[in-house]
Amino acid sequence: MTDKLLRIIGEKYPLKALEPCEFSSLKVSGMKFTVLAYIAEGLGHVSVMSAKGFFGLMKMDTLIINPMYVDLPLYSYDRILAMGNDTLIVELYDTMLEKCDLTQLDRTKEKYSHLTDRDPGEHWYDNIKLPSSISKKERKNKAEELNSLASEHLRQYLCASAYAGCDADEKVKKANVYVNGLLTNGGPSTDVFKKALGYDKTKDLFKKVLFGTEK
Repeated sequence: MTDKLLRIIGEKYPLKALEPCEFSSLKVSGMKFTVLAYIAEGLGHVSVMSAKGFFGLMKMDTLIINPMYVDLPLYSYDRILAMGNDTLIVELYDTMLEKCDLTQLDRTKEKYSHLTDRDPGEHWYDNIKLPSSISKKERKNKAEELNSLASEHLRQYLCASAYAGCDADEKVKKANVYVNGLLTNGGPSTDVFKKALGYDKTKDLFKKVLFGTEK
């Protein structure tokens, strides 16, 4: 599915793959991770991380958009296939300098409201997570509908009315608040990486590869 999401991004913002790095292939807690990063011209930094493990019983995909040149929120897509369940999590974080209109994303959510909502729980970043975020959990036979929801939601995100040509440095600073919060406060995936790689390596992975807030 991340391949399709990358194609959707590339339709509007041409993607240029960045050079592979030391984090391109990782083995962490029984899972094998592959990591790729891109520059989306006119948009910002895009990364994809895929993981497989436990004899193929679990698969996880992540796609992150850190928009530096358009004043959109930070975008994070997660898809988890495990034990016959298909979980879709799309979270949008307020890294904006000004407000933008996300009405169409809310309409897309409503269109797929028949899909089962997942309780996301409470997290330290809830105060910057936007209502246009998605959290769904279904059996794997609903995969196509979840794919359609993710695709339409991303298209509406990319077409949202937002200021282009904004201050990239200020956008990076706003994104770094969230990334620093992840590193400080932790979370399920962050803690796994910190335990396996240590804080400094995890910081490099997050800032230099996944979110692109440092070079």
